[in-house]
Amino acid sequence: MSSSSDPAPPPGKPPLPWRTRLLVSAVSILHSASLRDDGTVNRSLLSLFDRTVPPNPVPDPAGVSSSDHAVSDHLRVRLFLPSAADAGDGSQLPLPLVVYFHGGGFVFHSAASAHFDALCRRLAASIPAAVASVDYRLAPEHKHPAAYDDGEAALRWAMAGAGGALPTSSSSPVFLAGDSAGGNIAHHVAARLSNHISGLVLLQPFFGGESPTASELRLRGAPFGAPERLAWLWRAFLPPGATRGHEAADVPAAISRAGARVPFPATLVCVGGWDAHQDRQRAYARALRDAAGAEEVRLAEFPDAGHAFYVFEELADSKRVLAEVAEFVNRRAAEYRRNARSSHA
Repeated sequence: MSSSSDPAPPPGKPPLPWRTRLLVSAVSILHSASLRDDGTVNRSLLSLFDRTVPPNPVPDPAGVSSSDHAVSDHLRVRLFLPSAADAGDGSQLPLPLVVYFHGGGFVFHSAASAHFDALCRRLAASIPAAVASVDYRLAPEHKHPAAYDDGEAALRWAMAGAGGALPTSSSSPVFLAGDSAGGNIAHHVAARLSNHISGLVLLQPFFGGESPTASELRLRGAPFGAPERLAWLWRAFLPPGATRGHEAADVPAAISRAGARVPFPATLVCVGGWDAHQDRQRAYARALRDAAGAEEVRLAEFPDAGHAFYVFEELADSKRVLAEVAEFVNRRAAEYRRNARSSHA
């Protein structure tokens, strides 16, 4: 599952249950249908298939409860709290805090979208961790850097105790995580506040560039890989007149230009073999290793996985990626706590 080299292109089609395959195709088609030629979005159409769910103050069967919080007049966060982690000797360890950014090309979905609510719930239970899912402003109504600004504000709010909803503790390590466009946001927020972050988890992060990569050409017909759709999303998000060479999109090139001047937290990058964006994700991991001086860069490969596979709980790879994330977060959290104890000794 984990690899440091680029795997060969997979043959045939990704192994998906037929119901999942139909759902992925339908969502991809409806996403594209909601994008208008004038650069606006048909949000009424989006609402027909983007099912939302309310928070649950009463713990679910996995012991996770959730609540919605206003950070500002335009920014909300859904907070997921699991049962307390047991240290094994009867004492309680402070839970790691994971600030999460949902995917959707900077344009679609919210923290209340059913798939992302379920994903954050699974993360909270499996790590276990407190998960703060950020309802950042969407493009094209709110272009770059609105999502990054919202991400930074939400991170600062969560680290300060989430308005009293979280205990503040110097022994609580903080992680940033996100999928697809949310992974892009997590990277840029981490770059702003790297000294406060114990680790970064990116699930198939969405990066771009002026020239298509081999995987983008090979998988242009895959769900969420159509070149016209990708071009539309970047125009919707980037500043007016910017190209995909902008540092918000071509992150690997921006890291390489910055070089060793940019310290970065330990990073886990999860890559799917059927994801059109995989070449840029591997390039990002290489750029961090070669230029940015990150403490650790771990690349987890899922050769049979398409884009957004992690939201489909029925897939074996969706369960495996949660195990990868839990192992990474808990290992880095334990190291953080050891360092905290040493500094106070």
